[in-house]
Amino acid sequence: MSVILTYYNDVVIVSARGNLMGGKETSDYHQTVKDLISGGSVKIVADLSKVKWMNSKGLGMLMACYTSCTNAGGSLKIAGATEKAKSLLMMTKLLTIFEAYDTTEQAVASFKQNPVQSPSCTDHDR
Repeated sequence: MSVILTYYNDVVIVSARGNLMGGKETSDYHQTVKDLISGGSVKIVADLSKVKWMNSKGLGMLMACYTSCTNAGGSLKIAGATEKAKSLLMMTKLLTIFEAYDTTEQAVASFKQNPVQSPSCTDHDR
């Protein structure tokens, strides 16, 4: 599996290809998201349009990415989930947690409708 990053202003689309079934591909995706967050990118779209299948480990990784992003004051949204992935998200009720969109364009546009404030530096001299 490969992970591809696409930048739209302050939103990053993290696209995966292949399967999210645990192992190296899943940990690589999670590490990529953690690296983005530590670099200050907290508006993230998980593009699942090219993910053929995912299991509970893939779902767990998405939840970990969501939690990391939320804890950093940001938001992670899902775009383009295939029917298999969407049914898995529905069965596990994770669609009640994630904002999910049919396309990456819709997900990116949703950040303008529901803005996320990027973390700012605190002035400790006051």
